[in-house]
Amino acid sequence: MVTFISQSKIFKNEEVFSPEHLPEMLPHRENQIKQLADNLLPASKGRKPQNTFIFGSPGIGKTAVAKFVFREFEEYSGIKTIYMNCWDFNTSLAVLSKIVSDFGMFVQRRGWARDEVILRLIEALEKSKKALIVCLDEVDQLIYKDQKVLYDLLRLNQYVKNPIGLIFISNNPHIFANLEPRIMSSLSLEEIEFEPYTLQEMRDILQERVEYGFYSVEEGVVALASAHAINKGGDVRVGLECLLKAGRLAEKETSDKVKVLHVKKVLKTVDEVKPRILKEKITDVEKLILDILNNEKKTLTFDEIYDIYSKNVESPLTKRMFREYVNHLESINLIKIGKRKFNRSRFILKV
Repeated sequence: MVTFISQSKIFKNEEVFSPEHLPEMLPHRENQIKQLADNLLPASKGRKPQNTFIFGSPGIGKTAVAKFVFREFEEYSGIKTIYMNCWDFNTSLAVLSKIVSDFGMFVQRRGWARDEVILRLIEALEKSKKALIVCLDEVDQLIYKDQKVLYDLLRLNQYVKNPIGLIFISNNPHIFANLEPRIMSSLSLEEIEFEPYTLQEMRDILQERVEYGFYSVEEGVVALASAHAINKGGDVRVGLECLLKAGRLAEKETSDKVKVLHVKKVLKTVDEVKPRILKEKITDVEKLILDILNNEKKTLTFDEIYDIYSKNVESPLTKRMFREYVNHLESINLIKIGKRKFNRSRFILKV
């Protein structure tokens, strides 16, 4: 049986409401785009680019700006740009292998030592003769698990003449505070801080997506979605999700346009994006810790959490290993850790 799908009367292009969509223009990020492009420009002339640290709250254009600049450089400068999210590439071997693979060279998934992959990378750089810019997004995960890759990337210029630059992205402006001194001194970072969008800026951004994505919307749709996004931390992705869900609801109800009523109906289903993403990516141990905290009405000490955890698993981790998972949850702002006033016992505050 063949099913015919009629053309949508609501969506011109549903894709523009995806967080992964990279538009042709990025409103209200022109200054950051120029600063980053200026930092990387020396690489197109055979000189070392400026390593850059981009930071700011979630969903305010940090990743989009990096990808936007990369797209322009790939097209017009001949520079090799490689973007990776450190949730997916959080070890030295994974990062180095990804770079080699993006140069079109084979890397065995298992069995290769780190030094072997570095030699392969040096070979790839020598053959390409291209400048290389690597963007490590969510760099917290790499610093937390394996700082060696930063040292490996920094020392590549000892072996090749290719200009090599690094871009780091994080929500945490202090992520490099505990970096090894030999690495920090070599990074020579310039910082680009991203300020949260104002309500008007959020409206401008969402209005542009609406013009490309919908055929018709009722007045007030963009204003309501923008206000909700600002109330949920100023994350553009919240506004985009509001519009996408409202559009799908309008389509389901066979409406002739997206209306304010459709947005109002979906608002309760659209919460902050960052915590949801993090909860999908954390380990099973970390998910269990969050479950324990969510199921308890009182604040728990570290020892109390560990005791509950130990009773719920067959082979519990040592306290030392378990503490590492708790510390990681704090580093990504899914929990808060404090101390009692009169002793050193730590306690956990639910977020």
